[in-house]
Amino acid sequence: MTDSVMKWYVVRAIGGQENKVKSYIETEISRLGLSDFVSKVLVPTEKVIQIRNGKKINKEKVYFPGYIMVEANLSGEVPHVIKAITGVIGFLGETKGGEPVPMRKSEVNRMLGKVDELAVQDENIAIPYTVGETVKVVDGPFNGFDGTIEKVNEEKRKLEVMVKIFGRKTPLELSYMQVDKI
Repeated sequence: MTDSVMKWYVVRAIGGQENKVKSYIETEISRLGLSDFVSKVLVPTEKVIQIRNGKKINKEKVYFPGYIMVEANLSGEVPHVIKAITGVIGFLGETKGGEPVPMRKSEVNRMLGKVDELAVQDENIAIPYTVGETVKVVDGPFNGFDGTIEKVNEEKRKLEVMVKIFGRKTPLELSYMQVDKI
């Protein structure tokens, strides 16, 4: 089987069950010996950092909820096998009940590039702070202190915050995760 026949398709799945449906697809394909027709099953995810109780928690969040990417040669029974799997709603296509429509090469590259980019860039956080804004320190030795942002360093993902300690203003270098807006 050559890769030129393999195309990327989008399978609609029940939201919140993407990883479960992905494993169902993989086990069903290997059980039926159709591994030559389906090469990859992918759930695009991104790493998100949350703070719970003052602790950083890395979580993987599904980037396109309800969608799974499948690289396959949809010939013979393969589309029917995938559609019959629990949790699969169907293929993303143009007409109801029509043939599944493969993704354009540019879309595939953009999606796969996005997935790779998100895997490499583990701290995918927008800069929600501006100079002059008042923030509360929520992590580290100065936990509980309030301060004013003096500088935002985007490359290092750090903030320079002026905090009043014992009546004197002291500059602190803190990460975005160590402060909260007031």
